[in-house]
Amino acid sequence: MGSGMWSTDVYDAADRYRRKTGRSAFSYSDSGARTVHPSLDPRGVVRESRDSDEHPRSTPIAVLFDVTGSMRNVPRVLQTKLPRLLGLLQRQGYASDPQIMFGAIGDATCDRVPLQVGQFESDNRMDDDLGRIVLEGGGGGQMTESYELAMYFMARHTVTDAWERRGRRGYLFIIGDELAYPQVKAREVARLIGDGPREDVPLRQVVDEVTRRWDTYYLLPAGSHYSGNAKVLDFWRSLLGQNAVVLDDLDAVCETIALTIGLGEQAVDLDEGLRHLDRAGSNATGTVSKALARLGRGRRAEVSTLPAFRDTGGEVTRL
Repeated sequence: MGSGMWSTDVYDAADRYRRKTGRSAFSYSDSGARTVHPSLDPRGVVRESRDSDEHPRSTPIAVLFDVTGSMRNVPRVLQTKLPRLLGLLQRQGYASDPQIMFGAIGDATCDRVPLQVGQFESDNRMDDDLGRIVLEGGGGGQMTESYELAMYFMARHTVTDAWERRGRRGYLFIIGDELAYPQVKAREVARLIGDGPREDVPLRQVVDEVTRRWDTYYLLPAGSHYSGNAKVLDFWRSLLGQNAVVLDDLDAVCETIALTIGLGEQAVDLDEGLRHLDRAGSNATGTVSKALARLGRGRRAEVSTLPAFRDTGGEVTRL
């Protein structure tokens, strides 16, 4: 997947049509659907981010957000912001040939739709995927959701040319406000994804697997029930270190993600990125500066334990 080109004009036209006709951006969910849309069903699939003549050096980006009750209206706010992410990345040149996948996370112990994963897209089909997400608003009410199941999927059910051909990690952003369960349960994987380990997999092992191929971030946004909760923040910082980020203003989500990627790709440093936001008239500069202060400058997406690679003009060979 990942063909085509993003058009802000196409997105704006679709948004105007929805407003004119009174249709919801989450039309599938608001129609009363309580089963996963076939396009977002994680069972028996592998999501791919591939190079092509149109996009020869793809950069895979996954944005998965919690849709349980504690997130309140956050998912609907995110929908109005996230489709513009690709346009922001392209305008500033923060990443080569970005391909974005959207998905949603619930609670596999009690929700009917605990995991939803779209395709990696480079065009307006990513907005279609957002519209197919079921906003179940469930969760178990115990400050724990199935983030570990989503990380398991990303670790074992995604394939990217960025990794296989160039030895570069993609970017994974999880937006939520609760803790993960301490292990991936084999029975949940079998039921929802369709394969699975014979035994449960400890959370630490899953985090190690996913962070090997994905530069992984956890965003704790304002407006959620556990926003600013020290227990949640400490939990994720114990797993991801400085990549657990507090987002004081949800309106800054696109700018925060885009600049984080720009830092990882060494396309920009933090000060320069903040100047870009100022020149663009963004109101998010202060929020982004505070959110990313812990990340520093010039962070790379390579993994030091990878073998060396040489790019020979389309073919990448190991040294």
